[in-house]
Amino acid sequence: MKITTVLFDLDGTLINTNELIIESFLHTLNKFYPEKYKREDILPFMGPPLSESFSTVDIERINELIEEYRKFNIAHHDEFVEEFETVYETVETLKKAGFKLGIVTTKARNVVNMGIEFGRLTSFFDVVVTIDDVQNAKPHPEPLLLALKQLHSTPEETLMVGDNHHDIEGGKNAGTKTAGVAWTVKGRDFLAKFNPDYMLETMSDLLPIVGLKEL
Repeated sequence: MKITTVLFDLDGTLINTNELIIESFLHTLNKFYPEKYKREDILPFMGPPLSESFSTVDIERINELIEEYRKFNIAHHDEFVEEFETVYETVETLKKAGFKLGIVTTKARNVVNMGIEFGRLTSFFDVVVTIDDVQNAKPHPEPLLLALKQLHSTPEETLMVGDNHHDIEGGKNAGTKTAGVAWTVKGRDFLAKFNPDYMLETMSDLLPIVGLKEL
């Protein structure tokens, strides 16, 4: 079936928030547990909801940790966030060609809106599903299926694009095609282990997959 709908993860996929996320975790963890956490300890925390990541640290202080993380993250958002090459042009091309576009993220809506605005992507997306909108985060299919319901699309005509195994597994669980992004902070080889249908070296690689001309 022809792809008519593309769902994207936000962090590490549409916008480069990797440094912001790493610095937010380092700030938070080292405030509560001085000198215990280093940069290389942060990668396993990236991807899941904050509640899940912080539950592995201290289940009694999850709310305190999340509050501190979000305070730092919002205050330093535009200082650390960057755009990825060809993302804006690719999403703009998809939109002009009539594709239905959505974002499915484990982030809270207020910070999601900051990221979408930073990436100049606000006008392109018909649906944005955040952690605030669902009971279950990716890789559970609920967020993807909610986005598809709002877009009036089916899994069979949909491609899920993301930088983490939660995105690939979430797509598979929802019945969509999947595309991993080779610029994932966890490394191309890590993401390839989850067998996405496609691996994008740059976002514009998406265009021929859905039947459009390359940039």
